[in-house]
Amino acid sequence: MTDEKKALISPSIIASSLSTMGEMVKDFDPAVIDLLHMDIMDGLFVPNLTFGPGYMADLMSRTSIPFDVHLMIETPERSLDRYLELKPWVVTVQYESTRFPARLMGLIREAGALSGLAVNPATPIESVYDIIPYADMVLVMSVDPGFYGQPFMPAALPRIEKLKDFLVREGYNRVKIQVDGGINRENIGRVVKAGADIIVAGNAAFKDGSVNRNVAELKAAIREFLS
Repeated sequence: MTDEKKALISPSIIASSLSTMGEMVKDFDPAVIDLLHMDIMDGLFVPNLTFGPGYMADLMSRTSIPFDVHLMIETPERSLDRYLELKPWVVTVQYESTRFPARLMGLIREAGALSGLAVNPATPIESVYDIIPYADMVLVMSVDPGFYGQPFMPAALPRIEKLKDFLVREGYNRVKIQVDGGINRENIGRVVKAGADIIVAGNAAFKDGSVNRNVAELKAAIREFLS
């Protein structure tokens, strides 16, 4: 079971207004909000478009909170350097988006960021086992990527547990598990108990605009569930 003190919360900014995020982020409390999740969508790997490195660079200049970058883009090797230049905490590539995931994760590490690998719900979790040595984090998607507001897929829970068991059994205890999609106060405890170390929160973090309070309540919900 994951210790609640090590379960980080990463609010996903696409759940809010991107046009006002530059001002909102100044009020985010780094003592409460552990990371900021950046969903980079290209309209190819997923149907929607979000933003690019220029927007991200401007946002980074307004907060000290580390950035958690998820590249939902086709052939990420074509633009990876532009995101690595920004020095985020972690950069995650989709397993399904490239033929060279191990190489890209190596490049991410060489640039000084943590290397992340995301896995879609339809991809067997065992598919990533052979390239775990190149990963610092595995992002288990609990919804199909690219569509905001989907409900949590309960089938993600046994996938998280299976991945956690593999990491422990094979001695990859340093590799973190992140989970993204439909997570709220009602299910966050089960997700952390299954083995998640980092939780991406969308609407649960940004509802009513009270991000600091909402994230604190999510952490309280984990504490209550695991007590």
